[in-house]
Amino acid sequence: MNIKIKSLIKGIIQLKRVINYALIIILFILFSCKETEIPVQESGLFHKTVMVDGLNRKYAIYIPSDIESISVPLIFELHGGGIYIEDMTGESGYKTPYKLWMTLAESEKFIVVYPEGMNGAYDKPTWNDCRADCIVSSDANDVLFVETLIDIVSDNQNIDQNRIYISGTSNGGFMALRLAVEKSNKIAAVAAIAAAMPAVSECYMPVSPISVLFMNGTNDNHMPYTGGYVSNPPNPDYGSALSTDSSIRFWQNFNHTDTIAQTYVFPDLDSTDGGIVERFSYKNGKQGTEVVLYKINGGGHSAPSIQEQYSELFEQYFNKQNHDIEMTKEVWNFFKNKSLK
Repeated sequence: MNIKIKSLIKGIIQLKRVINYALIIILFILFSCKETEIPVQESGLFHKTVMVDGLNRKYAIYIPSDIESISVPLIFELHGGGIYIEDMTGESGYKTPYKLWMTLAESEKFIVVYPEGMNGAYDKPTWNDCRADCIVSSDANDVLFVETLIDIVSDNQNIDQNRIYISGTSNGGFMALRLAVEKSNKIAAVAAIAAAMPAVSECYMPVSPISVLFMNGTNDNHMPYTGGYVSNPPNPDYGSALSTDSSIRFWQNFNHTDTIAQTYVFPDLDSTDGGIVERFSYKNGKQGTEVVLYKINGGGHSAPSIQEQYSELFEQYFNKQNHDIEMTKEVWNFFKNKSLK
């Protein structure tokens, strides 16, 4: 009898241990599941690298707060030739209209990516745009680079695939236009500041209709408003561009937009900046596309800005910066209603 009681007690103790162990496992699984269901979303500006086509490529990404439960647009901001990421984000300490994308991203809830080109002939970052007669820029596969970044960001964030946009200035504006030509299946709209269509192009005709914005100064001494060789002084090594008017007509004809523009003249907030800003909107293109020109009268080779005004030394080399509009706000107003569907 004593042996049976001892065996029974031993069995109860073992059963109790098994139950306790099982409870620990269940609690661990429950807590693990709870953390998986509510991930911690990092926000802020981050610098990253990625290997593309055998090259180590740099980019920065700004993620706004409180976007865990929503699908958000994605904007790429492409620098001009010779400019670094830190110059775009303001981390270098210089004035830059492009850092204002991050302020807008926080209020409007979209993600911003600042990619960096590879060094060209003058050992500073450049983009391989469509200018076939330009020999100073990098020959890197920058279309693949942007495509790769779209995939990486989309894999890690809830991106609205119908609302991916490209904005760029100067060499970056030419690159934005290359992406408009080659990747209209992925990109809903582009904005080219201080840039135009190449006069001698290595790219084919665009594939699908896409909304395009130009924002060009009539007194741009590096990218002539009336077309020709770019740089200051004009240099065949840097390639050539069509006139702004011809670039507008190119996209008007391709998208089949209205031929008569809806016009608007912005208030002249700064009478010392060279002139006024006029907007010409050509609407009702195929698939809802639109072509827009911001004509910066008297403006030089720079993005207009009210908040981020360049120095007099800058303007000695690039001519006047307009202070009547904020480039980022105007481009976002153009982008935000554009979608692939």
